[in-house]
Amino acid sequence: MTSKTLALDGPAGSGKSSVSRAVAQRLGWAMLDTGAMYRAITWAVLRAKIDLKDQAAIAEQAMITTIHITTDPDNFIMTANGHDVTNAIRSPEVTAAVSAVSAVPQVRELLVQLQREAVSNSDFGIVIEGRDIGTVVLPDSDLKVFLTATPQARAIRRSLEVDPRASEEVIGQTQKALLVRDAKDTGREHSPLKPAADSHIVDTSELSLEQVVDHLVRLVHQTYS
Repeated sequence: MTSKTLALDGPAGSGKSSVSRAVAQRLGWAMLDTGAMYRAITWAVLRAKIDLKDQAAIAEQAMITTIHITTDPDNFIMTANGHDVTNAIRSPEVTAAVSAVSAVPQVRELLVQLQREAVSNSDFGIVIEGRDIGTVVLPDSDLKVFLTATPQARAIRRSLEVDPRASEEVIGQTQKALLVRDAKDTGREHSPLKPAADSHIVDTSELSLEQVVDHLVRLVHQTYS
């Protein structure tokens, strides 16, 4: 089991996935995208045509869904019940439904257990990113970082990921969607999105990916040298 962990949290569009992957690559560490795990369960729930208001049915589906996620930052693959869902979990349908699924307590309990097992099984340092890593999954991590950014900066970043020529109208719609997601993530009863008390708060609004990665790598070396 590794004792070197970087618990990285933040809202949608703050750059968590890109930063996590780049930091892990720079350090030669593993990386765990916990959001992808929630998306995989959401994919299974949608495939089973379960009502998103039926938390009991969602919980039951989560229990019978076998997911596997790689922790190699250079080779990300996500499967659910033997299906490669690496691309499918990024669909608009999954994105729209994942908040409802991730708010189900039994789903969170199941995936937190799997996430801790992934850390325990890692022989390398590991960057683990999500929304409740520093507060719930790894509250004893020696290094916790909370990435944030203005809603506009996050909307631009998210929109350009999908379409490099995204219009101002699309960016505006994306910003509204992100604010709705923020309200759901911060307002849910179980494991709400918030920085841990001992998190390093990093505002990425005016920073390039390389600048954020450089900063986090320095924090890792300061923490674990």
